[in-house]
Amino acid sequence: MTIKENFELAKQTYAKWGVDVEEVVEKLKSVPISIHCWQGDDVAGFEVNQNELSGGIDVTGNYPGKATNAEELRSDLEKALSLIPGKHRINLHAIYAETNGEVVERDQLEPKHFENWVKWAKENGLGLDYNPTLFSHPKADDGLTLSHPNEEIREFWINHCIGSRKIGEYFGRELGTPALTNIWIPDGYKDIPSDRLTPRKRLKESLDKIFAVETDEKYNLDAVESKIFGIGSESYVVGSHEFYLNYAMKNDKLCLLDTGHYHPTETVSNKISSMLLFSEKLALHVSRPVRWDSDHVVILDDELKEIALEIVRNDALDRVIIGLDFFDASINRVAAWTIGTRNMIKALLYAMLVPNEYLKQLQEEGNFTERLALMEEFKTYPFGAVWDYYCEKMGVPVREAWLEEIRSYEAEVLSKR
Repeated sequence: MTIKENFELAKQTYAKWGVDVEEVVEKLKSVPISIHCWQGDDVAGFEVNQNELSGGIDVTGNYPGKATNAEELRSDLEKALSLIPGKHRINLHAIYAETNGEVVERDQLEPKHFENWVKWAKENGLGLDYNPTLFSHPKADDGLTLSHPNEEIREFWINHCIGSRKIGEYFGRELGTPALTNIWIPDGYKDIPSDRLTPRKRLKESLDKIFAVETDEKYNLDAVESKIFGIGSESYVVGSHEFYLNYAMKNDKLCLLDTGHYHPTETVSNKISSMLLFSEKLALHVSRPVRWDSDHVVILDDELKEIALEIVRNDALDRVIIGLDFFDASINRVAAWTIGTRNMIKALLYAMLVPNEYLKQLQEEGNFTERLALMEEFKTYPFGAVWDYYCEKMGVPVREAWLEEIRSYEAEVLSKR
């Protein structure tokens, strides 16, 4: 049978439950995923005075062909985007500025250092998001930045974050879609602290100074990101979930939930509904932790499906900003982008094909037998036929056919670097 014929059969199957598959496919087109640029070069960046990766971040593997400059990175992103259905966004870090060989300190970065990225985004119909880079720098060598006891070091990072929000605002104004500017810091201690409060007071004061400088929310959205622990901050992280949750709520900022930044038994999917009750918007960095925040390539596992279900069943596709955050150097980096992003979109499609309203009704009626039975049955409904049709309709390879394009790109481009 053809892809179209399989799709028509799937339509009939889902229609029995009141799911309009054609409507679902149209709606999915409008959901952007913010694809992280740093998968393409192992979070190295392109600073002239490039520093060793630090801040509790680790990238393992040495697969050949990583991007060595911004032009190569953009080329790799274009290849990945050609294999991913839909129109999406690109998420940049400050270390991806282009300074034409000039050493520019991070607190001196300006919109002009990202003009090439904006021009490229316009040409490709992409939005841009942004992150100040508060790691891999001599002023972060001791694991403290915005909470540092040294005021001069704190001011350096405060100014970097202020400048970053201006850069995000520039992205939004130029591209007609607001940039999410997200602040994550590595601050913490390896061993048990004798004072947990003082560093958090300094962090709060630093954030207050950063956000005292106004940006236009039409163009820039501010987010703060927590973490439970990291390499070198196993015992204490200044920017904990409780700290940032409270800060975001009190100061009308977005709270960003990274799926790798919690205790191994915690799930971000379980937090989404609570957050939506009290926040107009929230942001996600979707990763795959393997026993820790190891940032493996996103796969179509139960938690990814549950995250998508929580977004869809709560009618929050326009309230949850979905970004990705993984970096695997043990496999082809362009393939990693393709696998992870396609899986995020697959999870959303899966969630949109479930008759969520009927399942809610069963729960309200106390009919837990039918609820469980149907939730399990829908796991093997012909969602794959709809996915194949969606890919074909969007002009990207169907099923594993995209692998051949990756092989060709590796042979013709990546292997020659």
